[in-house]
Amino acid sequence: MLPSVTFRAETGERMPYARLSSYYFFYFGALGALVPYWGPYLLERGFAPAAIGVLMAILMGTKIVAPNVWGVLADRAGARMPSVRLGAFLALVCAVPVFWAGGFWSMALVMAAFSFFWNAPLPLMEAVTFNHLGERVNRYANVRVWGSIGFIVVVLLLGWLQERAGSGVVPAAVLALFGGVWLACLLIPDRGQARADHTHLRLRRLLARPEILAFLAACLLMQASHGAYYAFYSIHLENHGYGDTAVGALWALGVGVEVLVFINMHRLLARFGARRVLLASLALAVLRWLLIGAYVDLVAVQLLAQSLHAATFGSFHASAIHLTHHYFPGRTQARGQALYNSVSFGVGGATGSLIAGSLWSGAGAMVTFAAASGLAGLGFIAALWVDRERRY
Repeated sequence: MLPSVTFRAETGERMPYARLSSYYFFYFGALGALVPYWGPYLLERGFAPAAIGVLMAILMGTKIVAPNVWGVLADRAGARMPSVRLGAFLALVCAVPVFWAGGFWSMALVMAAFSFFWNAPLPLMEAVTFNHLGERVNRYANVRVWGSIGFIVVVLLLGWLQERAGSGVVPAAVLALFGGVWLACLLIPDRGQARADHTHLRLRRLLARPEILAFLAACLLMQASHGAYYAFYSIHLENHGYGDTAVGALWALGVGVEVLVFINMHRLLARFGARRVLLASLALAVLRWLLIGAYVDLVAVQLLAQSLHAATFGSFHASAIHLTHHYFPGRTQARGQALYNSVSFGVGGATGSLIAGSLWSGAGAMVTFAAASGLAGLGFIAALWVDRERRY
């Protein structure tokens, strides 16, 4: 399924493209099993909706802590793949008891354990991937695109299986995908920091730079703006008469165009630079949330809005990862990638969900998505300070 294509870093060494791509395929494939299907699985197991909400929040909450803890340990050790392999193995082991967790607290403990170790190694893998890329950092998206493909494959296949066998197939699928992550890790060679002359840098000193703080603020606000989308988009569509097939098709469209962007991302970065791509992505996010909130009854507008996922997630994430690699060199790489993940997807995602949840029932969909648009607008303002002088 994965390509056998390889390309060489500037050192002349062959890059393990297929092996790196395999990690992203299985990792985001597991996300494709957890995000759409874990809630229905818990409901079928007899958990109340309020309990399900808390249990699902655990998956996001561990993302705030785990990457930073793992990043510190790996940077101090000076080697990353041993930590990645250990995290992947512990996630697999900790997921096994889910079949016997019957009560709320036992399920919460199991989910906290496996999500902690599942979320922890991703930033380390981002750092390893960039070090394998060497000077060809624009090619990151060619590797990351297989994560999006994995998400699509699992969402479609698991949905088909669940209709025929029930939600009981979900934990088995998650366990199999965790196993795929671990096996992929065993095949990926480690690679040290790209530049030894940056080892004197300290994370605290880097975080004192205004452009880095502005960058992290922009990432937090962008992900916060997605809170309404991830929590209420399907409900919003169903409330306006869209059927299950149409809702699923719109979600698939969003991830599909994301794949196209990742395939061509190296060209966009080479032509426009990461800063301009970041700004354009935030500006399009402002438009996207307004279109979803105000024109939900127009199918053509919703198709356009979902196509903008290529910008609000695809190009934004690729350019943000690129800038994170640029801002946090040497021994700060793993902690920098961990900080990006925690601040954006952890703190930003949780904040956006809380804001959307507080607005949805009382203020309605239009106000909720308008607030999301406002958050993206604030992110655009923050991003204006990202490498403002160098126009990187």
